[in-house]
Amino acid sequence: MRLSNLADYAVVTMHAAARHCGGGRTSAAELAAETGLPVPTVQKLVSKLSAAGLLRSVRGAGGGLQLARPAAAISVADIVEAVEGPIALTACVEGQDCTIGHDCSVRPHWPVINTALRGALADIPLTRLSAEVA
Repeated sequence: MRLSNLADYAVVTMHAAARHCGGGRTSAAELAAETGLPVPTVQKLVSKLSAAGLLRSVRGAGGGLQLARPAAAISVADIVEAVEGPIALTACVEGQDCTIGHDCSVRPHWPVINTALRGALADIPLTRLSAEVA
């Protein structure tokens, strides 16, 4: 399994936004400069992350973007789902057609696997991404 580039970039963008915690605000252009991502990509991500309630935009003088909740309360799962939708390794779990769906003995087990994967990502708060890797 591999995350899409957009989901990867969303985690990078949120990590950069978290560095502005404590009342500091930033902009999509600043986040793009800090991450090395193209401004249009960051703008698209900001829209998705805002719609998911992870970022908020403050208007007016001194306005800008900030985390919508504390970094410790935002998980990698939250970020990935904001961009990708529900975490699922197979399409059949999402109700999409499968050529062997009616005979598949594994299908009933995919929700357990998906829940475990989501749980692992949910256990990684945004603050942990700032910790030094040993």
